[in-house]
Amino acid sequence: MRSMIEKNIMKIVVLAGGISTEREVSIVSGTQVCRALRSRGHQAILVDVYCGARETDADTAFAAEYDIENAVEYIKSFNGKLEEMKGRREFFGPNVLKLCRAADTVFMALHGENGENGKIQATFDLLGISYTGSGYLGSAMAMDKDLSKQIFRENKVPTPLGIVLHKGEKRVCAMENGVGLPCVVKPSCGGSSVGVSIANTEEEYQAALEEAFRYERVLIVEQYIKGREFSVGIVDGEVYPVIEIAPIQGFYDYKNKYQAGSTIETCPAQLSEELTKKMQGYALRAYRALKLESYGRIDVMMDENNEMYCLEANTLPGMTPTSLLPQEAAALGMDFASLCEKLIKVSVREGTSCEA
Repeated sequence: MRSMIEKNIMKIVVLAGGISTEREVSIVSGTQVCRALRSRGHQAILVDVYCGARETDADTAFAAEYDIENAVEYIKSFNGKLEEMKGRREFFGPNVLKLCRAADTVFMALHGENGENGKIQATFDLLGISYTGSGYLGSAMAMDKDLSKQIFRENKVPTPLGIVLHKGEKRVCAMENGVGLPCVVKPSCGGSSVGVSIANTEEEYQAALEEAFRYERVLIVEQYIKGREFSVGIVDGEVYPVIEIAPIQGFYDYKNKYQAGSTIETCPAQLSEELTKKMQGYALRAYRALKLESYGRIDVMMDENNEMYCLEANTLPGMTPTSLLPQEAAALGMDFASLCEKLIKVSVREGTSCEA
């Protein structure tokens, strides 16, 4: 591994796309990462994990000259064909594993299911393919919000009260489900706030259940925490500056996460030193409890009494122009390309903790 890091130029597959509800965001993340790595001289190529790549020859795929925009266009050409493609073949698209094997490492720019849930990570472990981010175990535990909450509670990480609902089960009204109103309804294994709703009335609660069940068969109904929202990045065991997230309208949903100008993001957050250290401490405890590695991001709410609650962990944080981890790195004086290189270095330096 160390000889790989010491190379000046690396062959890198930036893996993006896929079939999760966060496909579009993943393509943007992958494009930004690929462009940044190319700017540093690396032979990076953008590959759709599910739809595959045009490149068939691994020996020539990592060429010095590379048209990123053409690669993006190729990936997006499958957007309207995914439903008919699903289930008709194996998950990995044409040439994907061949290119990943030929690369020095794979930069995981995937988001959501079959990207962050540990399945691809486990496959790469079996095939001896180097990749960025946490291993399969931490990825799987962090992706399942119900399991994450159980692990948080067992490790004295404060988290909102929550229950699990399964599609097809008999439902009770919100005031009898053990959480009450207002509450947050969200898919158990989703990301980017897709399918997430805040319900203030019984009518809104039932509508929120219907919306979330469109995406998954297992939901989390969680206590609503009124207050301020934050996120804390962790890279190689170092806790990054806290960033505060304040949507101009509504809550931090999909639109407010990815539409520029929809959210006011302040980094470092305007918190006392005491509250900052307390929040960073909880974030690091959550990160370690889930056995995360290399890097990740923990989302935290703080109520009006300054009580803190860890919501969830992100094992492959967004790498778009408006993403939070790059903003936290910038507060430390680190530009985007340097961050991308650092995420590679801290990931390939060691194997996963469960390797022999």
